[in-house]
Amino acid sequence: MPTLFGSILRGSAAMVLLALGACATMDREECLTVDWRTVGFEDGVRGYAGDRIGQHRKACAKHGVTPDFAAYQAGREAGLREFCVPANGFRLGSQGGSYSGICPADLEPAFADAYRSGQQLYTLESRLSNVTHSLNSKREKLRDAEADIVTRSAVAISSDATVEERAQAVVDVKQLGELVGRLKSEIKQLEEERVHSERDLQDYRATLQLSP
Repeated sequence: MPTLFGSILRGSAAMVLLALGACATMDREECLTVDWRTVGFEDGVRGYAGDRIGQHRKACAKHGVTPDFAAYQAGREAGLREFCVPANGFRLGSQGGSYSGICPADLEPAFADAYRSGQQLYTLESRLSNVTHSLNSKREKLRDAEADIVTRSAVAISSDATVEERAQAVVDVKQLGELVGRLKSEIKQLEEERVHSERDLQDYRATLQLSP
């Protein structure tokens, strides 16, 4: 039997963003010719929250059209039964999406469990990404500090520099040396953290592969 993680990777259907933009949900022609049950079904399949019809109402009000709530709701409930499957729950969680408890009671437990599994994957991936970003940033700062030490050291021994400039360069080199020491310590810690983060992520992915 294919694993849940494997089916997510193959992803037979694209997950639609649940956040709504500022544009109207329907234009004039759509409002005048719409089948509200079909609209409800499509919104349900996409996992939209219950307040989606309010946006349709606002879009169509300017055209003198009022949504058929009963037809819309019947369609949405049917659409939600298509949406509320574990694969979509996992995908939503793994993309960092939010879930507002829209699934029917009989489908809720499996969907929510898969969503939490996806959330855990997202958390582990984000942690690794953040550690890697911090590590790269610290390494760049270290390279800059080491380059500055070379530059300021040259000033400290330059016969062309004034006494004050050489004295300041000596102070700068000392401070830069302390910064280099701190950065090397932080980099070492981040390297260890990245190893742990990579291992935790690999271990969790392995559990997903083993899941039925």
